[in-house]
Amino acid sequence: MHRSPIQHCRECGAAVTYRLPDDGDTKPRAICTVCQTVHYENPLNVVGTVPVWGETGEYVLLCLRNIEPRRGKWTLPAGFMELGETTAEGALRETDEEAGAQIELGELFTLMNVARVGQVHLYYRARLLSKQFNPGFETIEARLFTEDQIPWDEIAFRTVRETLEHYFADRRRGQFGFHAFDIA
Repeated sequence: MHRSPIQHCRECGAAVTYRLPDDGDTKPRAICTVCQTVHYENPLNVVGTVPVWGETGEYVLLCLRNIEPRRGKWTLPAGFMELGETTAEGALRETDEEAGAQIELGELFTLMNVARVGQVHLYYRARLLSKQFNPGFETIEARLFTEDQIPWDEIAFRTVRETLEHYFADRRRGQFGFHAFDIA
């Protein structure tokens, strides 16, 4: 994993050490050397949408990133889920924050485990209610694309590419399914 290890206790600020807890856990954990608090590190959830326009969903909304990583690349509206919200609420919030798009949220479409970076990505299908967008500071531009217009070589993340590929394959088939898989 690429995440930096915990160095200090969140409870008392003392140094932590990585070892097996005394409770029978089988994974090394960050344990405070003073107050013995065990700190668990868990995957982060990335939530977003595949917002579509048109009678048959032929247009997909993409956002041109204005932040790192992958500034200047295209992505679906998505981001890290916040505490206190559901995956659906997070996907709605991210779509509003990044694209300023008004949507009707559909069903969960893709779930991708990206274990090497400690993330789980979840994308919902969504129907755009308007072609008016008001992107936030994280987005340079929000634009609709047909499948043949998508700048495939300029897609920011593999999870976005895979989600788009599944969307267009399902659209051609005339039936949308749920896709869960691992990204190496």
